[in-house]
Amino acid sequence: MHSSSPESVTPAVARRAVLGAAAAAPLLAGLAAPQASASTRATGPSTAPAKSRRLRGGGDLGPNVLVFDPSTPGIQAKLDEVFARQESAQFGTGRYALLFKPGTYQGLNAQLGFYTSIAGLGLSPDDTTIHGDVTVDAGWFGGNATQNFWRSAENLALYPANGTNRWAVAQAAPFRRMHVHGGLDLEPTGYGWASGGYIADSRIEGQVGPYSQQQWYTRDSAIGSWLNGVWNMVFSGVEGAPAQSFPNPPYTTLDSTPVSREKPFLYADRGDELRVFLPQKRVNARGVTWGNGTPRGTSLPLSRFYVARPGVTAATLNQALAQGLHLLLTPGIYHLDEPICVHRPNTVVLGLGYATLVPEGGTTVMKVADVDGVRLAGFLIDAGPVNSPTLLEVGPRGAWRSHAANPTTVQDVFVRIGGAGAGRATTSMVINSRHTIVDHTWIWRADHGTGIGWDTNRADYGLVVNGDDVLCTGLFVEHFNKYDVQWYGERGRTVFFQNEKAYDAPDQAAVQNGQVKGYAAYKVGPDVATHEGWGLGSYCYNNVDLTIVQHHGFESPTRPGVRFHDLLVVSLGGNGQYEHVINEAGTATSGTSTVPSMVVSYP
Repeated sequence: MHSSSPESVTPAVARRAVLGAAAAAPLLAGLAAPQASASTRATGPSTAPAKSRRLRGGGDLGPNVLVFDPSTPGIQAKLDEVFARQESAQFGTGRYALLFKPGTYQGLNAQLGFYTSIAGLGLSPDDTTIHGDVTVDAGWFGGNATQNFWRSAENLALYPANGTNRWAVAQAAPFRRMHVHGGLDLEPTGYGWASGGYIADSRIEGQVGPYSQQQWYTRDSAIGSWLNGVWNMVFSGVEGAPAQSFPNPPYTTLDSTPVSREKPFLYADRGDELRVFLPQKRVNARGVTWGNGTPRGTSLPLSRFYVARPGVTAATLNQALAQGLHLLLTPGIYHLDEPICVHRPNTVVLGLGYATLVPEGGTTVMKVADVDGVRLAGFLIDAGPVNSPTLLEVGPRGAWRSHAANPTTVQDVFVRIGGAGAGRATTSMVINSRHTIVDHTWIWRADHGTGIGWDTNRADYGLVVNGDDVLCTGLFVEHFNKYDVQWYGERGRTVFFQNEKAYDAPDQAAVQNGQVKGYAAYKVGPDVATHEGWGLGSYCYNNVDLTIVQHHGFESPTRPGVRFHDLLVVSLGGNGQYEHVINEAGTATSGTSTVPSMVVSYP
């Protein structure tokens, strides 16, 4: 397994050479990151006690944020250098953000490896045009794309070199605010295995070809056409989406998304000043947000953000939040000995290049108060070796305030227990605040890597929803020792769910749930009166004891207000089996043929 350093791609000269600017040019090469005053520039973590000074916003984005403009020499060489480091570094320490200033770029192929984000710095994807490709393939893994995690593309227009761009990814690899003038293939070269994926706020002028992709979710976008489906293809608010036809073909199509608010993003304003755009909420959303001129929303200057660098303490981050600053987490790994506490409404915590937060001593990584409009986006939480009771808490237990007008959003926030090293957490993510939108998350108890084993990376529960009126769009939760998702709040909704049960259960007794064989992948609490889900799948692959039986993938009360549409369970190669799909409904899986058992509606 290849590991890479969190330092810059090349030694100290990289911050100058990457932009082809004069020797003394700063990293941002003309992009102003304003501060409160010229004498208070943030240059990285201070060794002074957090409360001995007043923190300032803005500052240098660090060595692993690489910013290009069309005049930069050697762009392709720099892209290739980053890719060489990151291509197979699945559990390495390298983290990179590749940012392109508005303009037109010719003849590029940006191949993206692990922990690499590429994005344009315009208000619209069409402000930053690449005549070339942004490519994810699976040569590093023998043509198998099922481990192409933790990378992203955002806010770019592409004219693919051969007419079709390749984006062969698995979980935690969002494709947001992209405009592809051509087609988009979601499978690796050679049509190997693939298990993704997520598209939002994007326009694909040509055909989207999933080919071998087992499941996919596309939200609030526009496509020319869609080629095929394997198990679970879900669309909400997508112009050009195929008609509802589950189970054959397995398309689940909603005309609109009930509520959505796009992820915050960096852009370069007039004068090349960096700002963060905050898209506004949409109800019954359909199509892209950027197609008719300037997107709707507000923006903040970078001077309103504490620009965090690896090595900063949790106390300093909390001081910045207490002073009213937002957080911009630059690429790297952050070790936290106390929770990051978000108390102010409308706070933004935005990560670049898969900034990774690791708890020390069993602490919770982040806690959000019961306030309006918090935006959490673009970072990875990696459990530590000492068990954390929770890793992310949105709202305290018993949160009751309505946030319908201005919800909290959790977007491209990913959680990992094990894989990069031993990690433990009882519950990964808890949503207590009402009206929270969880838009694309992968909550993963690792099934491979280091520090894994039934009790080594113990994690009983993935997502627990206690708050009312919570919406999940693009929910991926896998491999937990007990329930992957538990939902106790009223009026909850999920559009698309992907799950695999734990691979490594040692025997049937280890997963016995009282009189029930196994813990459901998705459980709605027995007292819930109203809940709805569309396009949900659970798969089993028991690689220790192949005889394990799971009674059902989904568990819920049987009443008219609790409704499910387009459910399936799959036994992968006969390694374990399901007796039913939901409760006592749906036929059992059997044999080794990997054929789904499906339920179109329940009850």
